[in-house]
Amino acid sequence: MGSYQGVIFDLDGVICFTDKYHYAAWKTVADKLGIEFNETINNRLRGVSRMDSLEIILEKYDGELTAQEKEALAEEKNELYKKLLERMSPADLSPEVKATLDALRAAGLQLAIGSSSKNTKFILQRLELGGYFDAISDGTNITRSKPDPQVFLMAAEFLGLQPEKCLVVEDAQAGIAAAVAGGFDSAGLGEAAQCGQATYAMKTFAELTGICGAIPAKA
Repeated sequence: MGSYQGVIFDLDGVICFTDKYHYAAWKTVADKLGIEFNETINNRLRGVSRMDSLEIILEKYDGELTAQEKEALAEEKNELYKKLLERMSPADLSPEVKATLDALRAAGLQLAIGSSSKNTKFILQRLELGGYFDAISDGTNITRSKPDPQVFLMAAEFLGLQPEKCLVVEDAQAGIAAAVAGGFDSAGLGEAAQCGQATYAMKTFAELTGICGAIPAKA
């Protein structure tokens, strides 16, 4: 503990929660195609890129779609999602998360985002965290989704750190698998804490201060 120089965070489900917006947007697309879509299927999309998510949804589709039609559907979903994201505000950032991030920064750790979302910067702006992180690796600069470690390896590279000097914070099992594959220690929340692969299984986000040897920020 306390030996890390950088912390790399997944965005959705860790820093903030946009699952309801993803679900609503994908449900609209699935309903249009007459495809069954529910919470169980939606859970499989966590940490997965937009096009890979579409392929999972299309598993229940009887027809054939061209690559262009798939791109159009993915773009339609994203436009629906972005309109929903406009409802986000700094009020969607929990005090616990902000206080913990501030404590980690005060302790001298570099902070980065490692997310497959192409909307990462927009979401951070809505939360008034634009420019807050030292590096952002997201869907705009990666070609492979988790459990491939590419997004975390690039985040570490942007920070100028080796994987062993970084801690990855994730809420999805695929994200923990990506961290393991990249040679990172990991801290898991929710599903990720229960998968048995995380270096640290956390119940609260604030536990990061103890893991990283930071002094908790005063309320």
